[in-house]
Amino acid sequence: MEESKIIVNERKLVIPGDVLATGLDFLPSSGCYRENNTIKAKVLGLAKIKDRFVGIVPLSGVFVPRPGDGIIGFIQDLLSTSWIVDINSPYDAIMPLGEAVGEFVDITKRDISTYFDIGDIIYAKILNVTKSKHVQITMNDYRAKKLSDGRLLIITPSKVPRLIGKQGSMIELIKKETKCQIIVGQNGVVWIKGEREGLASKAIKMIEQESHISGLTEKITELLGKGE
Repeated sequence: MEESKIIVNERKLVIPGDVLATGLDFLPSSGCYRENNTIKAKVLGLAKIKDRFVGIVPLSGVFVPRPGDGIIGFIQDLLSTSWIVDINSPYDAIMPLGEAVGEFVDITKRDISTYFDIGDIIYAKILNVTKSKHVQITMNDYRAKKLSDGRLLIITPSKVPRLIGKQGSMIELIKKETKCQIIVGQNGVVWIKGEREGLASKAIKMIEQESHISGLTEKITELLGKGE
């Protein structure tokens, strides 16, 4: 029987078909599949190894909402007692009136657009996702709010953890050096508002493009030190 061993290093860039591990002691996780006694990559991404599981963090991909995710959304349409929200996903979300407003609203006397209107940008939380991918979001969270002014960036959702960094280290570095408020949605939408929005945007785009490169923190620190 073939020896069980890991073929790739953690965070190594792999392409579809690359062999990541051999033998039956390791199990394929997201982005991988087993072929006979080997585990192979299904997608382009970075190898991820945890205990006996071998997986891939994709370098690109759509946002698949999960309960608890914090997202930045765009009010797309109004219904009689809810809003339809674009969450940068193949699935639109519904925000019911009861999840958006913390008070009783008599809809026969008040237009719900006075709370949120088409085009408004919000930071909200994924409340529920059904098996058929009906998504419900809520403003019932201490971080939830309407976002005004500033600028928006959209990055690949899978790059969000790299942008945030360990214990928030990367995003806090950018906030400090650019004197900007920055809110990052798990759906890859980023809101920036402050003194040096252009520099913050440049740093965020560099992180998205070079997330697989070692020494990224040093490169971002150098970029921020030079200014715009």
